[in-house]
Amino acid sequence: MLKDYYDIIVVGAGPAGTTAARYASIGGASVLVLEKDRDVGYPVRCGEAVSHEGIAQFIKPDPKWIATTVKRFRLFAPNGKQVIPKLDGIGYILERRIFDYELAKIAAGYGATIITKAYAYDLIRDSSGNAIGVKALIKDKECNINCKVVIGADGVESRVGRWVGIDTVCSIHDMESCAQVTISGIELEDDCLDFYFGSNVAPGGYLWVFPKGKNSANVGLGISVDEAKKKSAIRYLEEFLKRTFPGASILTQISGGVPCARTCSPLVKNNVMLVGDAAHQVNPVSGGGITSGMIGGMLAGEVAAEALKQNNLSYLEEYERLWKKRAGWKHEIYYRIKETISKFTDKDLNRIAEAVQTLPEEKQTLGAIFRSALWNHPSLLVEIAKIFVG
Repeated sequence: MLKDYYDIIVVGAGPAGTTAARYASIGGASVLVLEKDRDVGYPVRCGEAVSHEGIAQFIKPDPKWIATTVKRFRLFAPNGKQVIPKLDGIGYILERRIFDYELAKIAAGYGATIITKAYAYDLIRDSSGNAIGVKALIKDKECNINCKVVIGADGVESRVGRWVGIDTVCSIHDMESCAQVTISGIELEDDCLDFYFGSNVAPGGYLWVFPKGKNSANVGLGISVDEAKKKSAIRYLEEFLKRTFPGASILTQISGGVPCARTCSPLVKNNVMLVGDAAHQVNPVSGGGITSGMIGGMLAGEVAAEALKQNNLSYLEEYERLWKKRAGWKHEIYYRIKETISKFTDKDLNRIAEAVQTLPEEKQTLGAIFRSALWNHPSLLVEIAKIFVG
């Protein structure tokens, strides 16, 4: 039963939002999650790839939401040459609908209330402009629900953030135009991710083939918005499918923008906190945001609960410091790397592949690829070393 007050209201029930709800509930707060769609986990808007290390810190891997276990991946240069980096761990291709649903169940198990078909359309504010509640349409009925903290997990260009004056707009320069299909009726190696690079495939970005079993895969790509103005991401994807999987059946198709930007600043304002895509916590190099969004959600949930315990909402500012310490510093380095490699030509990409192929097999690692790519950028090489050393 819906109450008229909760300590914390989370807007959005993706992985970042339900993780924030879980950890806030563990901290003793009463939490309401509002999800505008009819079902948690639908529609799916990502490639669904995660590392074991990234996801296992939040949930025990379960075959029911793992489509494929990944043990290796291949990088294809524009000239067709392959690099197969040595990996230290494994990864997964998720069944996001089931995965997101499980995360929501965990949050609910700790006491969070989750309501779907609940569209938040404004904040309730006090005389100082601080958020003290949310206005929502819940199953077509207008509701005013009071709270002390609002956590915006409402995706790219978050409305929740804008309502308190946080600039959540992602510049065209930092937005990737993406398209993806799930196809079936194909044959592929189900333990390997394939990445394709080059101006004929995905200029300024990359194309991915992520297997979901031996006969199905998510195939998608991301390109810069400037490139998409010349030729759409969907068109590039259609051409690749025609060449590579001509007999495939297309089961689903999605398209949209992914922010490959710096994290929003500030992350906290007027009792509002931003997490996940809303906070631009997507890895700027890979475009992946599941694990980083969950890290942001965990930190925000813990800090919000502690602020309520202390009866000191100024403590919410601690979230931004913790994010920078835990993941934000890497995010900034990834952004600088993205800015550099997005300018690479096909000739540059072929050179990198050839340089890595000359190394002994055991030294063909991700770190080696980045070092080869950024050899002429010594300051970035130092930063890369920090990431891979830990």
